[in-house]
Parts: sequence; C-alpha cells; structure tokens
Amino acid sequence: MRNYLFFAVLFFTTVSYSQIGGRYTYQFLNLVSSPRQAALGGKYVTGYNADPTSAMLNPASINIEMDNQLALNYVNYIADVSYGSVSYAKSLGKKDRVFHAGVTYINYGSFDGFDEFENPTGDFSASEVAVSVGYAYMIPNSKFHVGANAKFISSKLEEYTSIGGALDLGLIYHDPDTKFDFGLAIRNLGSQFTTYDEVREDLPLSIDAGIAQTLKNVPIRWNFTLENLQVWDVAFRNPSRDITDLEGNVEADDPSFINNALRHVVLGVEFFPESGFNLRLGYNFRRSEELRIEGQRSFAGLSGGFSLKLGKFRFAYSYARYNSAASSNTFGLNLNLQ
Repeated sequence: MRNYLFFAVLFFTTVSYSQIGGRYTYQFLNLVSSPRQAALGGKYVTGYNADPTSAMLNPASINIEMDNQLALNYVNYIADVSYGSVSYAKSLGKKDRVFHAGVTYINYGSFDGFDEFENPTGDFSASEVAVSVGYAYMIPNSKFHVGANAKFISSKLEEYTSIGGALDLGLIYHDPDTKFDFGLAIRNLGSQFTTYDEVREDLPLSIDAGIAQTLKNVPIRWNFTLENLQVWDVAFRNPSRDITDLEGNVEADDPSFINNALRHVVLGVEFFPESGFNLRLGYNFRRSEELRIEGQRSFAGLSGGFSLKLGKFRFAYSYARYNSAASSNTFGLNLNLQ
C-alpha cells in the first residue's frame, strides 16, 4: 500500500507550468503510432513488454523481452495525412544490455501552391522524420528502470526546412509479482538547430505519468494515465458552446475545475493481455471534450482495437474516434527475428 500511495502523490507533484497547443514546432513527435497505445486512449507509458514501439513513448520500457523484435506501424490519419514508425531492439554485450532504435515519419500529402495574387505556383509537399536511439538501465536491487532516447529531427515544409534534436527521459517501476507498473515520461527536451525562417520555436514538451496492473485471477489489465502534466490549464472557452437567452444575454462557455482536471485523464483496459489474442478499449477525456458536437452523439474520445499472435508474428489494429467526420486507423506488425 505504501508503494501505491507514493506513486499517487508523485502523480500530482510532477506538474510544472508551460503552454500547449499550436505554439510549437515538430508537433508530429507527440503522435502515437502504436496500435496498443492508440487503442488504450492515445497515451500508455507503462508498457513494459516485448513491443519495441513502447520505448518510443517511454524509453525506460526498453527490456530484454524486446531483444531482436521489430515493429512496423502505419496510421491512416485524417484527410491525406499518413504517418508511422519502425522500431527495433537488440541486446549487445551483456544479455541485459538492450539498445533501441526507431524512426517516426509523417507525410502531409500534396498541396496546391499559389502566390499572393492567387496565381498557381505548382504542387508542393511536406514531411517530417525523427530518428532515435535509446537505452534503459535497471537500478540495482530495485524494481526501477530508467531510460533515455536521443532524437535527430528533420522537417521539410514546402521550400522551408528545419533540423533539430531532442531527448526523452523515462522511469518505470515494474513489479512482475504483483504485475503493477508505474511509468513517467518526459519527452521532447531539445531545440531547433536550424530554423525555418529565422524564428526559433520551442519543441512540444510532454510530461505523462501512469499506473497499470493486471488483476489477480482475472485476465484484465487496466491503466490510468495523466497526460500533459507540464501545464495545468488545458481547457479553453469554446464560443460555439456559449448559451444566449431570449434577451440576448450570453453565458460564456467556462470549463470547470473538474472538467479541466479530467482533460488530463486517459483510461484504458486490456482483455486477455498475456494471451495470443487480446482486446483493448480506451477513453480520452480531453479528446472527447474538445471534439464533441453539441446536440450530437459522436462518441468522440473512444478507441478500441485487438491484437493476434500467429507464430513469430503479431498483428494489431486500432480505431480511434474523433467525431462524426474524422477517425484514424492504426495497423501494426511485430516480428520476432530470433
């Protein structure tokens, strides 16, 4: 019980203050390409398992079970945007020393170009990529693991290019006996090396923490995640939700303290987590609040998926709902190369 209390306190003392939203460059760094993470609500920092994609969200999850595992992921995103990732882990030297490498990319598709006088200038494209290497270390005589990823980032938006670098730091407490895990990830600590057009922009810092546990004698694993701990106030006024009475008085949309707190919460559950076939469900409160449409039941914030193991292959799929007009499909294939 002391461990649970310690982790609960740590959740709420991790918060620092900054800003989020459209004020950062390289926003693709916070997109989730893992079917498991997408199905469980979009954030899952307690994934201590054989999936090397887990290390791209929390580098402390790099472990010996990932040795010689290759993960390929693809996301059919909104409009013509598509992105994905490739990750691989390998033990070198001592058996417990596992290194991880990964590539994340995004293709924004093709655009029609015009000048300020609306004259066509030809098509152009935009894409970004990040290459990472990581390593984790188990603290002796403990159940704590720490890890880090170093990332090289390249971005090309029409004729503008930018190069940057970032560091991810992670911590995981993994108890194989009680099957309880605590995870903390601080991602995208870095800077632009070269800017698009003489204006230096910040990277999208993200601090997430979570707990997860497989129930005793029941094939269910639940997880509770707090995202965007680097800033408390993530709620904002939505003018379309203002209420105007018959006299023309406007009651402005004003998210409450509880509403803002819930927007940090992501919930997920896995059924049959240790078997060859499992089901996953998730709910993202912030996504639900920001994307729901008044007067309609759009099921925004819900996500789900499954995975199926066939020999040395594991196929995974997830579906995430944004609103009645937008959703994403994530496909993943894990290969055991041993």
